[in-house]
Amino acid sequence: MLLKSRFFVAALLALGLNQTATAQVYTATDPLAHTYSIVARDPATGDMAVAVQSHWFSVGTAVSWGEAGVGVVATQSFTNKSFGTRGLALLKSGKTAQQALDELLATDEGRDVRQVAILDAKGNVATHTGKKCVDMAGHVKGSQFSVQANMMLNDKVWPAMAQAYEKNAKLPFAERVLSALEAAEAAGGDIRGGSRRPCWWYAAKPRPRPGTTGSSTCGWRTMPPRCPSWPACCALPAPTST
Repeated sequence: MLLKSRFFVAALLALGLNQTATAQVYTATDPLAHTYSIVARDPATGDMAVAVQSHWFSVGTAVSWGEAGVGVVATQSFTNKSFGTRGLALLKSGKTAQQALDELLATDEGRDVRQVAILDAKGNVATHTGKKCVDMAGHVKGSQFSVQANMMLNDKVWPAMAQAYEKNAKLPFAERVLSALEAAEAAGGDIRGGSRRPCWWYAAKPRPRPGTTGSSTCGWRTMPPRCPSWPACCALPAPTST
């Protein structure tokens, strides 16, 4: 019988982060973020998001990365956390999402067990699923979004995420991103099982007002109800613990 443990969800709309990470290769100490995620850009507003849900506790500290006006990154499977900071730095230097991804993978000895998606501020997307990622694993890349998953119960999870995101184009961006996570869980989700637990949202506009970061932070003990906007989601009570 599969043991249930905490199920963590993190969503990140692009914002400036000042976190540091060191380069990694595949080792037994790498974070095991076997999970599903989505990176996306709202063509109407330029807002960008990365959302992730996993059986692995505190997955948001390793998988989700972003910077306002630059891009977002999801790095998972045997997670190389340096892909977050280095990927954003490459985007900021003028690289496209694909150019940034190619450069990261070229110097990574653990590329075959990595899964990573990068989206730049122009909506370009690049995605990689290593050939040795734990089955079931795969990704779907669409117009200004990508969904990716590994160690899933079946191979229907990431197609279901893509379908949900595409068919809900008329929903507010926050709800549209959330619909992809809901579809993943409904399709089977993580092979290890689990349930919805903490949820964190980080939001930012692509062009923040002078003197501001253009970002806001909020979170919940459980998956939040549907919200018409990010401010409405953030108005909900925050969790007292994770």
